[in-house]
Amino acid sequence: MNIAELLRSNGYKVTPQRLAVYDAIDHNMTHPNAESIYQQLQPQYPSMSLATVYKTMEIFAKIGVVKILQCGEDAHRYDYNTSQHAHIRCVKCNRVLDVDIDEGQLARQAEAQTGFSVSGVSLSFLGVCKDCQEAE
Repeated sequence: MNIAELLRSNGYKVTPQRLAVYDAIDHNMTHPNAESIYQQLQPQYPSMSLATVYKTMEIFAKIGVVKILQCGEDAHRYDYNTSQHAHIRCVKCNRVLDVDIDEGQLARQAEAQTGFSVSGVSLSFLGVCKDCQEAE
């Protein structure tokens, strides 16, 4: 199902701005925040507001197109990859990368230790990336 069909089937209008935001996030490995998406789209869509980007990303999160990441920064970042995985953020340059980890196993360990029924896993690491290490 394409993004236009997905929006319509969930009761949302298909607008040029929403399609542009989707194009900016689709397979974007940088885990952008709303401000960077807005800056990228501003030249082509000068009347688009930052609020439009935020609202569009909220819609995309609701319909499962993106995951909202909280990486210890002021602004949320967005991830087009909605499969289960962790993230690592460089504390110097704020670059965020995906980390493949068996989150199911971690969830089972947490359940065994606490008796909780785990409904989701949010895991992130902090460190200094290779580029920043080499620059020091």
